[in-house]
Amino acid sequence: MEDWGRRGLQSRKLDMEKLDLKKELKHLYQPSSKKATTVMVPAMNFLMIDGQGNPNTSQEFQDAMMGLYAAAYTLKFMIKLGPLAIDYPVMALEALWWADEDFPFTVSAYKEHWHWTAMIMQPDVVTPTLLDEARVTAQKKRDLPAIEKLRLECFDEGQAAQIMHIGPYSAEAPTIDKLHQFIEASGYQLRGKHHEIYLGDPRRTAPEKLKTAIRQPYA
Repeated sequence: MEDWGRRGLQSRKLDMEKLDLKKELKHLYQPSSKKATTVMVPAMNFLMIDGQGNPNTSQEFQDAMMGLYAAAYTLKFMIKLGPLAIDYPVMALEALWWADEDFPFTVSAYKEHWHWTAMIMQPDVVTPTLLDEARVTAQKKRDLPAIEKLRLECFDEGQAAQIMHIGPYSAEAPTIDKLHQFIEASGYQLRGKHHEIYLGDPRRTAPEKLKTAIRQPYA
């Protein structure tokens, strides 16, 4: 019986479809740190959650992070171990940032007034029905105040410029300025929301080594 169990598991591993999203989407998630470049970002599905406030001190932001990651990992293992038998990596945390006119986003003193949408890209196999199931499963394991606020949404960013920032989040301003100047020097205007993709874990990575892809749509 044990042999049959092992054979079944081995057969399942051989039959499992694997989505190498990080390789397929490398051009979107690994920009140059030396210069800004342009990219056409296709429509993709994301787990999303909205909020407001300083990400360094806001309980709303912390709750959003817990709910977002819990849902993303629950979905991954539901799909990998379930009938679909598809394996894929949990993608990087991303966030859209903006502020009202009276509180410029570029002024760090106004962080309490920042608006944000935190999100993690999902493969097409993830559906609203699966997300509902993942909410229930994740909530059974721990209290997740924000998980009901999550949604699955298609985000079509289109033409954008991007650059890699290496260093602490607090030192991003010169990199952002460089990106904006590149867009304007190319004869275009900024549009949409400031977009950041967090490729390092601040809990395990020294601030000076953190990598953040910074993206700005333009028209």
